[in-house]
Amino acid sequence: MPPAPLKLIALDADDLAVISAHVQDARVQTADIIWRQGEKRLVVGMSRLDWEQTLTGETTPRRLVAALRFDRVLACKSRNIDLAQPRTALRLLGIEFHPGEAPGGRALLMFGDGRALRLDVECLECELTDLGADDIATGEGAESPGLEA
Repeated sequence: MPPAPLKLIALDADDLAVISAHVQDARVQTADIIWRQGEKRLVVGMSRLDWEQTLTGETTPRRLVAALRFDRVLACKSRNIDLAQPRTALRLLGIEFHPGEAPGGRALLMFGDGRALRLDVECLECELTDLGADDIATGEGAESPGLEA
């Protein structure tokens, strides 16, 4: 029986560190980074490693489709990420929170090759939700150019 989908909420830096651990080495395509300025929301679709499977003794890596959402985002800035190139593959290394004037601050999503997203937030409100198994990454579904096995 597959594990229950993970759903985590971060309201402070310690919570965000837990989410960061779960999204380490996630695969993201620029087309799956959605900035909704009018809604003050950033959503990042990803294929993340199921780090919890190691707790059950499984040795075959498994990927899960997940959504990472930040609310109350005042500004979103990118470094070395061209959202006009929708098929660019990114590897998410981790997420940090740097407090500013309480309760606000900056969330930093760090990707490989020196790429990053910086979110200026009113307060930290982040959610990671698993959406299901990534059959494409495991080779069971149709081929996708952005998600290599």
